[in-house]
Amino acid sequence: MTALAGLTVLDFSRFLPGAYFGWLAGDMGAEVIRIEHPRELAKAQAMFGSGADEQAERLRRARPSYTRNKRSLLLNPGHPEAAPVLHALVKRADVLVEDYRPGVMAAMGLGYADLAAINPRLIYASVSFTGQTGPLAGRAGHDPAALALAGALSRLNGTPEPTLPGAQVADVLAGAHASIAVLTALQSRNASGAGQHVDVAMTDAAMPLLMVALGRAQDPTEIGFPSGDWHPKGGVWRCADGEWLCTTDMEPRYWARFCEAMERPDYAARQFDLAAHPAMHEDLAALFASRDRAHWLALLEAADTQVMPVLTPGQALRHPHAKARGMHVTLPIGDEAALGEKETVEQVGTPFRLSACPPVQHRPAPLPGADNAAILAELGFDAEALEAAGVFSSRQGASR
Repeated sequence: MTALAGLTVLDFSRFLPGAYFGWLAGDMGAEVIRIEHPRELAKAQAMFGSGADEQAERLRRARPSYTRNKRSLLLNPGHPEAAPVLHALVKRADVLVEDYRPGVMAAMGLGYADLAAINPRLIYASVSFTGQTGPLAGRAGHDPAALALAGALSRLNGTPEPTLPGAQVADVLAGAHASIAVLTALQSRNASGAGQHVDVAMTDAAMPLLMVALGRAQDPTEIGFPSGDWHPKGGVWRCADGEWLCTTDMEPRYWARFCEAMERPDYAARQFDLAAHPAMHEDLAALFASRDRAHWLALLEAADTQVMPVLTPGQALRHPHAKARGMHVTLPIGDEAALGEKETVEQVGTPFRLSACPPVQHRPAPLPGADNAAILAELGFDAEALEAAGVFSSRQGASR
């Protein structure tokens, strides 16, 4: 049994925040149809390149985890003759997800009001940079700019000088919040019978990163950039072999264990002695730099402290714990008989567990339009006639 069997999702997304829900829904058994605009495909190829041959293009398409378990329908949603196809899809859909700037979908006749009139039960999720309302609605931007406006970029690296993050923090948060919101709206629909418009802004989704800091201040304006000063609540330490480890022994009992293991038992009583912290930090940094990481990991693990190695993405994905948790997925790509060989891609697994509903067997992302014939036949449309009309090309339609 799959958790979302019978749910149909239309995925108009181009980027990770919008694609995130379709990824999770597909993993959990929903039918996810990715509407691929030829103009957007051309933009992506200009930005990120395309494969030199069919197998290379399959690999490029399949590498992102959030593209799997989706069918591909290639058509221009702004083309007048695409409307009947899209309306037929909307009639049978439960959820639509889009990540265009506000007004773009409406300009193509695909706004929430237009589609709710066709299917009043539709959950229509708009994932955008600053949302559908407010003085900054309609602004464009990507992950770091969302973190900047949300107040999170000022604090992410823990130092007085902010830097660009090396991971898509706001993108993932927006996608996760969109998933929660859509599932909440579906539950509401179970009671009311009516769909609704879900509005998720990347800037809103990043603001929960501030909850702890805000919860410790009477006046939010008192929260500034971090000082960068070390505190025994944790640390990132460089070892003699150039490898790094991270400690988070902030509770007093864990801090005491850490100090005992590091042969600095007198530091236990000085955890909150701010004046002593600079010298303690210098001493501990020198101590960690005197031995390889493996030595310190073994020592601190034996003492039951909170220590972990700082892993690279590849090391993390292939770590035995990630594999045991199903977080390392390997998918074969291509047809061995047709292409001569079958390559694989490594992906992130589904980031949660349901005891009675495991994820489906994963399918890699197909080439654009690979499912056109099947989907159009299911809807009762003539693919050849639509192709002759130019529905599968980038001609006509609203611009972003």
